Amino acid sequence: MHPRGTPTTPAASDITPAVLAIGRSDFPKVLIDTLRRQADVGHCMVFALSRAGAATCLLDAGNIPIGGDLGAAYAGQFHESDPNRDALFEGEGTAPIMLPSFAPRMYGARYRKIFFHDSGIVDKCATAIWTGDTCFYVNFYRITSQGRFNAAQRERLQAIAPAIGASIARHFQEKLAPDLSTLFATRAPLSNLTPREQEVCRRILLGFSSEAISQGLGISLHSTLTYRKRAYQRLGISSQNELFSIVLRLLAGPHGLN
Repeated sequence: MHPRGTPTTPAASDITPAVLAIGRSDFPKVLIDTLRRQADVGHCMVFALSRAGAATCLLDAGNIPIGGDLGAAYAGQFHESDPNRDALFEGEGTAPIMLPSFAPRMYGARYRKIFFHDSGIVDKCATAIWTGDTCFYVNFYRITSQGRFNAAQRERLQAIAPAIGASIARHFQEKLAPDLSTLFATRAPLSNLTPREQEVCRRILLGFSSEAISQGLGISLHSTLTYRKRAYQRLGISSQNELFSIVLRLLAGPHGLN
């Protein structure tokens, strides 16, 4: 196994495991593990809201034992009384949406009892992204034993939320994503790179350092840096984070892999 480099960019590239798990059965576990590492999220729930008003719980992962019951209750009726509902539908057609900070007073008494008091939830952050007729509503929770999100954790969630939302949307749109080799071979602008430039960029996305890339490909460090520079020039970018954003953009759209 080749040694891995430590990612240096603070947002998109740090959720690489979740992106690479798109379409796999272990996506929920990888997602919550990633969220815990990045912002100490306790639980994550994802709902699909349609323009017609229907709601479905797509994902329930983390440390809330009654999470499944909460998801069913929300999808069954409580989505209609969610104080974030107007913000979700006002943002329809735009991307991505960060919802207002959590405040218990935003919610009715019955809602608070079921979704916060009985469950032990003490804080939440939320984001959403519309894809076609579907809004993917992503909620991040912390329970009593964890306490509320601190300022740094909230800032971190805001930084990674767009990439997390795009990854979730892509996973549930088709639950199938190509590996990076296929993506580079078939989707512009990545397919415009030379084979060696593609190989270097793929390894950058997987977290390899320049030294590890050189070792793995059997080329000099100077050559690796040259291929990286040329690839970035072709793509019109200057950083690993921008490279990762290109991949996320291709993955996120409903027809991004056609």
